[in-house]
Amino acid sequence: MDRRRAILALASCSGALAVAPALSQQAKARRIGLLSPLGQGDPQTQSRLAAFEDELRRLGWRKGTDVALDYRFADGNATRVGLLAKELLDLQPDVVVALGGSSATAFRQQTLSVPIVFVQVADPIAAGFVTNLARPEGNITGFTNFDSSIGGKWLQAIRECAPKVNRVALVFDPTNPEWTAYVRAVEVAAKTFPVKLVPAGAKDAADLERQITSFAASPDGALVILPGAVTTTHRKVIISLAARHRLPAIYPYSFHTASGGLMSYGVELLSLYRGAASYVDRILKGAKPGDLPIQQPTRFELTVNLKTARALGITIPQSLLQQADKVIQ
Repeated sequence: MDRRRAILALASCSGALAVAPALSQQAKARRIGLLSPLGQGDPQTQSRLAAFEDELRRLGWRKGTDVALDYRFADGNATRVGLLAKELLDLQPDVVVALGGSSATAFRQQTLSVPIVFVQVADPIAAGFVTNLARPEGNITGFTNFDSSIGGKWLQAIRECAPKVNRVALVFDPTNPEWTAYVRAVEVAAKTFPVKLVPAGAKDAADLERQITSFAASPDGALVILPGAVTTTHRKVIISLAARHRLPAIYPYSFHTASGGLMSYGVELLSLYRGAASYVDRILKGAKPGDLPIQQPTRFELTVNLKTARALGITIPQSLLQQADKVIQ
């Protein structure tokens, strides 16, 4: 009997040892939550997340083995962002990635402990996330997509293409908590340009139709499209309205121009997402978010669509074409 008990005990130990490596291997998998205010099917969302995943893979993290990636998409519905942030935090992630200011705000309101890495936040100090970019000191850090000079770049490009413009509508997403940073940048720049600024906040496609159509009723106008979930989700609506009313327009990102917009000037986004992956890597390896400085953008790109310019009867000056990083024929 004693020998039988010994054999059973040994078998039990052997079973435990056989399970232990599996449990150990499972414990190595880290969980990352990612929240986007846009839709999952948006091609731009897909390309940015692909850049994020590619960089994680380059850094040695295998999706489904070393890391589990949990995605949530608000589909342009601002009221869903907070609920989706809670869903992700309930999964007890090791780190969360906030795509945009509304996502970062939602996470920040619900946790002061889970590490947060944000992308595309204009002014993290004004948003109340941190008091110091070099040493955030809390549970949040990341990559901004804003430079105070951008307002002047937008207005200058518009005036070079359409010198008669004296009215500029600022088309923005009022659900984006950071639209004011961009408006201030344009307001400061407008002091050196003879233009009147007209705010045009829009929460959906119908709002965009009303605002732009009303603005177009008077002559010599142009559009400056500010970043946000609404202006990204409904970019085709904006581009169509600009074409219908023959309004020169400048957009914040190159994908707007690729979709038929006249011009764009803004941050090269994919590098920000690769940077976010590098910060996630460092946090998973033990770094504290508060010790990782918030990175400001260094790469901007100007894109011009000559086909759209011809349709609008606009001649793009050679000086602007020489500055362009990409020209769409």
